Amino acid sequence: MLDTTLKNQLKTIFEGLEATYTFDVIVAPQHESRQELLEILNDVSECSDKISCKLTEGDGLAFTLLKNEEKTGIKFRGVPNGHEFTSLLLAIMNLDGKGKNFPDATTCNRVKALKGPIHLTTYVSLTCTNCPDVIQALNTMTTLNDQITHEMVDGAINQAEVEALNIQGVPSVFADGKLIHVGRGEFGELLSKLENQYGSNEDTIDTTEKYYDVIVVGGGPAGAAAAIYSARKGLNVAIVAERVGGQVKETVGIENLISVPETTGSLLAENIRTHIQRYPIDLLEHRRIEKVEIEKNQKILSTATGEKFIAPAVIIATGASWRKLNVAGEAEYTGRGVAFCPHCDGPFYKGKQVAVIGGGNSGIEAAIDLAGICSKVTVLEFLEELKADQVLQEKVKSLSNVEVFTNSQTLGIIGNGEKVTGIQVKDRETEESRVITLDGIFVQIGLVPNSGAFREVVDTNRPGEIVIDAHCRTNIPGIYAAGDVSSVPYKQIIIAMGEGAKAALSAFEDRTRGVLD
Repeated sequence: MLDTTLKNQLKTIFEGLEATYTFDVIVAPQHESRQELLEILNDVSECSDKISCKLTEGDGLAFTLLKNEEKTGIKFRGVPNGHEFTSLLLAIMNLDGKGKNFPDATTCNRVKALKGPIHLTTYVSLTCTNCPDVIQALNTMTTLNDQITHEMVDGAINQAEVEALNIQGVPSVFADGKLIHVGRGEFGELLSKLENQYGSNEDTIDTTEKYYDVIVVGGGPAGAAAAIYSARKGLNVAIVAERVGGQVKETVGIENLISVPETTGSLLAENIRTHIQRYPIDLLEHRRIEKVEIEKNQKILSTATGEKFIAPAVIIATGASWRKLNVAGEAEYTGRGVAFCPHCDGPFYKGKQVAVIGGGNSGIEAAIDLAGICSKVTVLEFLEELKADQVLQEKVKSLSNVEVFTNSQTLGIIGNGEKVTGIQVKDRETEESRVITLDGIFVQIGLVPNSGAFREVVDTNRPGEIVIDAHCRTNIPGIYAAGDVSSVPYKQIIIAMGEGAKAALSAFEDRTRGVLD
């Protein structure tokens, strides 16, 4: 199953393994995925004399990962193919202490302090680009805390289980049978949810105040550019972010980053991380700034866990998040018929009827993708006409199972208590309302700036963007903003990068002129 080139790469990756690892497989003789699972695990085990495969006949299809013949708490109920192949490799490397995706010491200590036992189960789709981040985060937590167990479940080969649990979105994370998370999730977000549910054994947070010349809040294209430009000026720089890459990680294909004809969001995010790590930048991930204070020229940034970061210059590059409808039923049915990622959750609606809310590029692209899966797609656009590029409009009009309605306002989402059954919309021209019967709703209405923590400190406009001048300066000396969180027109990766660089140069200029003293 694995080609020669990949096997050679795995041999190199596994060269330094110190412990022995066993894929402890239990699979039914007639399971349709049996051969596929055994082939991939045997191929991996052939790449190192430290890895072996043990087979036991049984029911279903699953394997657990053993280290030195002891259970590790990591289990896969499915074939670790596609995006989840990396999750399998990282699990081995992390268990051997050689993984490169461990968080910083403070975050690791928070994981170790979680009260157990905690039994986690995550349902995934192998086509989901968001699932690996969640699987890898929870596997890492399992490695750090022996009171945690985690199993990945491929929804495609465990359909009866998925239907019984009314799962309509992935990844879906259950903690001891309770659904705690659906959709894209970061290490810090998942950790916070576990802390809230299970509590911690002790206070492990280092509350020592940390001082820097420049603090960049956000790890996307704008934040990375700001940090790199600041570090190149010889300044002491920290990035405080929920994740490196930001919204970029949710972009499947990128073809307009000049000099890079084609890439993916995940690859670009990894390249951003690599570039950051070439400089003496403190990368503090899995953190969200919740409080901002100013004392003389110093800006004090605090997280929910009590960490404090202090600097005379702060560059806000927190980007934006998916905008929600904020109508009745949306929160209740998120993950049970309301979705935000057609690539991840589209397969759950094969042969079913869905609606796409939004007629911009993202909405029409979603409708085109879903038309190949669903029996019918209804596009609902609030404005009088679609906002998508003409080429996309022409494509969607050519699809017989796509119907487009403009001047349509979503009033509410209807369900039966378990899942979505319809959507109530109003024709803004006639004022008439109606209910469209359907199985799923994909919200694609753009982004909202992540400026919440800073709105009481700096000026923002009506949409919540931080107002900046041509130099990325806000109304507060020493605070700058760049990228999608700011009022700069056109939210594009290449623009965010340029704005991040500009903000860093403005901060350095203010420093040399004594503005920050």
